[in-house]
Amino acid sequence: MENVGVMMTTPMSAYLEQQLQQRFTLFKLWESPSRTHFLTRRADSVRAVVGDTKIGADSELIDSLPRLEIVASYSVGLDKIDLDKCRERGIRVTNTPDVLTDDVADLAIGLSLATLRRICACDAFVRSGSWRNGDFELTSKFSGKSIGILGLGRIGSAIAKRAEAFSCTISYHSRTKKQGTNYSYYTNAVDLAANCQILFVACALTDETRHIVSREVIAALGPKGVLVNIGRGALVDEPELVSALCEGRVGGAGLDVFENEPHVPESFFGLQNVVMLPHVGTDTVETSDAMADLVVENLESHFLKKPLLTPVI
Repeated sequence: MENVGVMMTTPMSAYLEQQLQQRFTLFKLWESPSRTHFLTRRADSVRAVVGDTKIGADSELIDSLPRLEIVASYSVGLDKIDLDKCRERGIRVTNTPDVLTDDVADLAIGLSLATLRRICACDAFVRSGSWRNGDFELTSKFSGKSIGILGLGRIGSAIAKRAEAFSCTISYHSRTKKQGTNYSYYTNAVDLAANCQILFVACALTDETRHIVSREVIAALGPKGVLVNIGRGALVDEPELVSALCEGRVGGAGLDVFENEPHVPESFFGLQNVVMLPHVGTDTVETSDAMADLVVENLESHFLKKPLLTPVI
C-alpha cells in the first residue's frame, strides 16, 4: 500500500505520522503554503484523509479530491466531517470510539473535583505563600451530589459509572430513553439541569445539540450548580455561560473544550470559579497511540477490502 496517498489535515500525533509514513504515501497538508497550492499539485493522488477535532473533511475539501475513498477521524467526534457529502460520494468514514472513553470520563470527574474543591486555586494559594497568613476558604464536596449527564453514550455512561462510586445519584437526557439502566431520564435539558447539582455535557455536536446548554439550561442549573463540559465547546452558549458565572447565576464550571479553540474568551480568565483545560481529554500517551493504531487499522482494512473496524459510513 506504499503507493496509496493519505493526507493528514493537521499535526496530530508523531506516532500516527510515523505509522502512516511506513505504510502509505503520506501528505501533510500543513506543510504546503496553502490548501489551494497542495490541491493543485496533489489532489489526484489523495485516496484517504486523516482529520481530527481541528480540521476534518469539509464539503469543499471533499469536492477537491476526486479519488477520495475514505475519511478516518483521529477522534470520536464527527462534527468536522461533512457526512452528507461523504454519503453522496460513497466515501467511507471511520472514527476512534471506545479507546478514548476511559480517559475522557476520568478527566470529567477530575474537572468536577477540581472545580468543587478549587484544586487549582488551592495550589496557587500555597505557591504564593498565602497559607502563612491563614487557611484557605471552605469548598464544596463532590461525593453524594446529584449528577446530570447530557448524552448517555459511551463517555456519558463511563462518567455515570465513576460518579456512582462517589455515591452520586444519576440522571440523564438523551434523544431516547436508554434500556437497561435505572438512572432517571428527563426528556429535555432544562428539566435535567433543574434536578441536578452537577451537569456533565457529553453528547455529540450536531445541528440539534449546538448550544443545547442555553440560557434556560444555565438558569435551571442555578447559582449552586456546576457545569462540566468535555464534549464540544459549541454545545454550550459560551457568552451566556460567561455572564452567568460573572453574575453568580451559576456556581462554577470545569471546561476542557471551547467554541473557538484555541481562542478562549478572556472573560473567563479572571474568574475563580472556573477550571480550564486545553482540550486534553484524550491526551495520554496510551490513548493517543491506541487511537493512532485504530486509524491505521481502518485504513489498511479499507484498502485490503476487509471490513472496517469502526465504520461510521
